[in-house]
Amino acid sequence: MPVYNTPQKLAAEFLGTFALVFFGAGAICTDRFLQTNGSGPVGIALATGIAVAVMSMAFGHVSGAHFNPAITIGYWITRRVNTIEAAGYWAAQLLGGIAAAFVLKAILPRDEAWQPVRGGVPDLVRDFTRLPAIGLEALITFFLVLVFFATTSEDNIESRSLSGIAVGLVYAVGILIAGPFTGGALNPARAFGPALASSYWANHGVYWVGPMVGGFLAGLIYDSLYGRKPL
Repeated sequence: MPVYNTPQKLAAEFLGTFALVFFGAGAICTDRFLQTNGSGPVGIALATGIAVAVMSMAFGHVSGAHFNPAITIGYWITRRVNTIEAAGYWAAQLLGGIAAAFVLKAILPRDEAWQPVRGGVPDLVRDFTRLPAIGLEALITFFLVLVFFATTSEDNIESRSLSGIAVGLVYAVGILIAGPFTGGALNPARAFGPALASSYWANHGVYWVGPMVGGFLAGLIYDSLYGRKPL
């Protein structure tokens, strides 16, 4: 089995996160462009979930296919990666999200698709406050990261080939639940790229605090329940 170097791993994280944001945010822009003929929340959820599943199967053997700072923080707190490795993954993921958002901004019709939804940047529905929003993003991300840990475990070889599909399905179901209320980012990189490209930062902290707390707790709880010893 080949051993991949750090630049190769970071490139995989960049490309995977790029795809997640490009297809996820792009589906929101496309739905807005088509208006009543769009695929709606189901199509947006499937676009993100399928993108994650495909890219995870493509690059899981290279970098582990985190594509999400919340997964990486779970790996960091359980000492599966060190601080320098985690920082590199976070940088690659954020850059992937930024690049995808600016590519969408450059190629999509500005007035009909991009601007009305600010490039797919997540935001809170009216009268849905920040604390419940943080809780919702945290809870769904918790299960997302928990499934990632369980299906990529060294002791669960049988599930590794299906890990990408499982994680993609959690993304899809999570977006169906959270999308109408928070936009269903479940990933700080998914929120940060479009926010930067559209210069729209309303409630942006929700999409860092919620997913990162969820990922942090999922890593700790998985290890405490299933007994993996730190490296």
